[in-house]
Amino acid sequence: MLTLLPSLALTLLFQVAALPSSLPQSDGLQGPAPAVDVVTSAQDAFLQEGLQAANRGLAWLAGQQQADGSFRADVGYKLEEGYRSWNDNAKHLGVTAIVGMAFLAGGHTPGRGPYGKVVSGALDFVLSHSREDGYLTANETRMYSHAFATLFLAEAYGMVERPDLRATLQRAVNLIVSSQNKEGGWRYQPHVDDADMSVAACQVMALRAARNIGLSVPHATIDRAVQYVHDSAVRDDDPSASRRWSRPGSFRYQPDWRSRSSWALTAAGVAVLHHSGVYADRDADKALLFLEDEAASFNLDWGLRTGGHYSFYYGHYYAVQAFHMTGGQRYRNYMDGISRTLLNMQDEHGVWPNRIGPGKVFGTAMACLILQIPKEYLPIFQR
Repeated sequence: MLTLLPSLALTLLFQVAALPSSLPQSDGLQGPAPAVDVVTSAQDAFLQEGLQAANRGLAWLAGQQQADGSFRADVGYKLEEGYRSWNDNAKHLGVTAIVGMAFLAGGHTPGRGPYGKVVSGALDFVLSHSREDGYLTANETRMYSHAFATLFLAEAYGMVERPDLRATLQRAVNLIVSSQNKEGGWRYQPHVDDADMSVAACQVMALRAARNIGLSVPHATIDRAVQYVHDSAVRDDDPSASRRWSRPGSFRYQPDWRSRSSWALTAAGVAVLHHSGVYADRDADKALLFLEDEAASFNLDWGLRTGGHYSFYYGHYYAVQAFHMTGGQRYRNYMDGISRTLLNMQDEHGVWPNRIGPGKVFGTAMACLILQIPKEYLPIFQR
């Protein structure tokens, strides 16, 4: 495949019509169709076990919803390799959006089916916390949560008759666009000069989902985000390539050569490129090799040994999309590894741990999203 220049790739990508949702729909006579676990005969048995595990996780999550549709988690920020909460067990906008997407990914639509009320409640909570400037926030959540909330609204668009949804979405998108810094990235707060890879990846996914449903997203915004990722790549001739925290093929936290790189950040970088229409690319190809080489140790060190570190979940949230878009045996190998790991981490109640991060609601919702990508019910997860 020929490498496309970012601007050309985006033009081709963004001229396509909005992707139709493949979520199961009601025929109007017999009620909503149940979610179906789709696994072909060629797929590994671990995919089926993973979908069954996700069903247990969704059942537990449904019981955690608050009366106003929200889900509770610790609102805070990462501090080096830890997590500091400034608002414990609060109604968390970003986590509520992630939970909502986990149900959508399982084929559960707002107002329909056994979990229809859960999805509708989450949607109501998110929509009720939109500021006039477009910022989606509650209890001091920041741009991570804004991006997840924007993505959730975009994925739910068209499933409900909410006249306020499109306007809320466009304001949220406009905030993301206006908050991009001069390097092409985003940071924890709107309209700041700094940026980092993990926050940038969240924003690009939200913009891609919004563009899929026909909202206005400037091509230049995505072009600058692509450039930000390329500027963050560690290459063979990079001054930091011989340092222990950085190796060729990975992506850094920030473009500065002194900034660290990691497995999770590399997955985020590949996701940005793929969601921007850049597939056959030197940096993306080398990054996929890096992710393959280091996946087993990452799963052990950041998943099993740490009790589900936040980096483990957000890293695989991006990696599963990168490998899914790549397809073929590489995707099958990846899914085999992450499915085995997540199955080993789930407890008897259907819960996944998140000892360092917002908490087990976050961990469980992320695990459900990752395991349900083979269903391809969410447009953002479709190839």
